[in-house]
Amino acid sequence: MSLLSAFVPIWILTVVGYAACRWGLLGEAGAAVLGRFVFQLAMPAALFLALSRMPLSGFAARPLLAFAASTAAVVGFGWFGASRLFGRAPGERPIWAMAAGYVNSANLGIPIATQVLGDVAFLAQVVLLQVLVVAPVILLALDRQSDPVGRVRARRIASLPVRNPVILASLLGVACSAAGLRLPSAADATLTLLSGAAVPAALVALGASLHRTSPSRDDRAAPVELVVITALKLVVQPGVAYAVGLALQLPAPQLLAVVVCAGLPTAQNTFIFGQEYGVGEAVTSRAVVLTTTLSLATLAAAAALLR
Repeated sequence: MSLLSAFVPIWILTVVGYAACRWGLLGEAGAAVLGRFVFQLAMPAALFLALSRMPLSGFAARPLLAFAASTAAVVGFGWFGASRLFGRAPGERPIWAMAAGYVNSANLGIPIATQVLGDVAFLAQVVLLQVLVVAPVILLALDRQSDPVGRVRARRIASLPVRNPVILASLLGVACSAAGLRLPSAADATLTLLSGAAVPAALVALGASLHRTSPSRDDRAAPVELVVITALKLVVQPGVAYAVGLALQLPAPQLLAVVVCAGLPTAQNTFIFGQEYGVGEAVTSRAVVLTTTLSLATLAAAAALLR
């Protein structure tokens, strides 16, 4: 598979979603319903299956530290910059930061890692870091802002894994992997069918969200913010990963893996989270499309230079 072919299905399904919304095929609430289906059902099934089948041993500490440092730097700057530079409200800052630093490690990361790196061993560690550390932090912040008074309550935090299907599915998947448990064949087949809908449904919902009949504040703010988000995602994050990797004296293959994974575009999960909590939908949907399009060039350049 060529690098270009990994991107083509994403572009096609996004265009299909846009066209379906433009022609009225999904109805007025089509994108919202698809988004909730992904968040509540398909994405949890996909996360559970992926994590339950993923070994929890053999971590490469230094490369993962370099990737984590790049993620923390970009997400932290994005969180701060969303407020200082663009006046984003507290409830919008987590999703803005996620758009800048949460990589598409699944449906796009896997074919790219296979093509450029030759295997997905390090990418699996990136998936665990994002799902078990970054996503819960983002969801906790979003959940806090959904509280009427925006307070952090111990009971509300403790109940978040039960109330949030993404976190619950992730924890159950890790528990099954750690215990070596395997689902009955009927349950595994059912979840496999459901998880298979996660990526195409999310991309169709993403494309549908790009068709707006009336511009909102979020739409008007998007162009300037998109430049910053794109630069953070495709230039700053892999740049920080490269600098930290050099400081840690990573060998060339590990350095390449860290930079390529850090340079992956914004995950469509960012849009799904934003849609679920009703914040930053327009800017996140455009960030996913733009970073995915431009990353074809930036990833190819990074791979050529570091090889």
